[in-house]
Amino acid sequence: PSVVYIVSERPISQQQQQIFGQLPPGFQLAPRGQQRRGQQNQPQVETGSGSGFIVSNDGYILTNNHVIEGSTKVTVRLLNGRQYIARIVGTDKDTDVGVLKIDASGLTPAALGSSESTRVGEWVLAIGNPLGANLTFTVTQGIVSAKGRAQLDLGDTDGGKVIRDYIQTDAVINRGNSGGPLVNAKGEVIGINSAIASSTGYFDGYAFAVPIDLARKVMDQIVTRGKVERAGMLISVQPTTETDADYVGLPADATVAGVLVWAFTRDDSPAKKAGIELGDVVVAIDGTPMQYVSQLQQTVGFRRPGESVKVDVLRRDGKHTFTVKLVNIDLPSAVAAADPAPATTPTPTSTPAPTPAPASGKPDQAAIGTSKSLLGLVTEPLTAATAADVGMPAATHGMLVRSILDGSPASGGRFCPADEAAHIQCAPDVIVSVEGKPVKSEAELKAALAGAVHGIVTLEILNSKDGKGATLSHIERVRLAH
Repeated sequence: PSVVYIVSERPISQQQQQIFGQLPPGFQLAPRGQQRRGQQNQPQVETGSGSGFIVSNDGYILTNNHVIEGSTKVTVRLLNGRQYIARIVGTDKDTDVGVLKIDASGLTPAALGSSESTRVGEWVLAIGNPLGANLTFTVTQGIVSAKGRAQLDLGDTDGGKVIRDYIQTDAVINRGNSGGPLVNAKGEVIGINSAIASSTGYFDGYAFAVPIDLARKVMDQIVTRGKVERAGMLISVQPTTETDADYVGLPADATVAGVLVWAFTRDDSPAKKAGIELGDVVVAIDGTPMQYVSQLQQTVGFRRPGESVKVDVLRRDGKHTFTVKLVNIDLPSAVAAADPAPATTPTPTSTPAPTPAPASGKPDQAAIGTSKSLLGLVTEPLTAATAADVGMPAATHGMLVRSILDGSPASGGRFCPADEAAHIQCAPDVIVSVEGKPVKSEAELKAALAGAVHGIVTLEILNSKDGKGATLSHIERVRLAH
């Protein structure tokens, strides 16, 4: 009786209407099977359906943001057939959580469990309304297949704040199940069913749910404050790799865990002010071990701005502890805090024009051979002309990455070479330092590479943010070829 059927209505934009009018008969614009109504030349309305579940006896309901986002009317139907017009209390796109309220009392709320204590292999039930009104209140069963799934491409572009920490299940979930509960054997909700991985658009064995521990934090803020307010350190992070673990000296048999500080999202980052450096591996917050990115996001993000946290990091010279005062990452001037910023999703930029080799002097051919053989990168000194071509200030110094050798240590999509920037739509990389040593020539690059420890080097990379002079630096860690 706690599960509900949700029907939402939202207007279609003028652009969507034009596209819809151009589609051939039998095709639908939206992939979720929504219906549209409205006469020609009149505003079109999209009607979609989903699921949700009651969390209080006075009518609060949890669902997904994408079920109700942008809706002008939301109707909720209970198992007993009663229907209510719901009010959208609030939504959070970054966690895909939405909260509704209906004017009712004496309802049966779902029991909320703990996603943290849920184990892989446990039996679960998925309850919801798949494929529209004809299959409402359907129950399917499966197990918890995995936890902490983060590397999913679900089409959002705000990589700065999106929190991904999905529970994976093989319980059958389809369109319309979104927002429904994933329930353990005790009848407790451990997640909100949200997405599937499929090449057909229908269940193919892989479904994902937002953990209830995360959803509950978001819901509490929406209900008590009317919005979600997040704290952060204004850093961009990535999962720790085996190369990072070896670089900071973890034992060969130690678990690869922690979170890599990949970039500072602003020069006044409180993490940077506290002494944290690019390339640090965060291993604990206030003494709690940090295993993966979304764990750090949640540990930090739901603290209050102004609070301080103790951050333990690993470097080549051992463990360091810093006290960082958190800030509100949702202020207009703030940007992404503590979130993966994959090098495989580079920033678009204007097309760089082919540039000549530096006019003065001849390049050090031995040094060029060293950087090509060790890094697998073909580089050249950045000149005022090439800096302008890649959207950087003329005074910028460093080594422009011109191309990448196939099968080299630098291959794999982490770098953006100037020769391919237009094709792969990224901002060309400029190496400005190696192990903290500035590099402006092939000879300096060769000398810096000679200082590699354990055959691994940390490169500081500079990119254009907007093609007009603003830049962003991040690090890439490379295991050199033998």
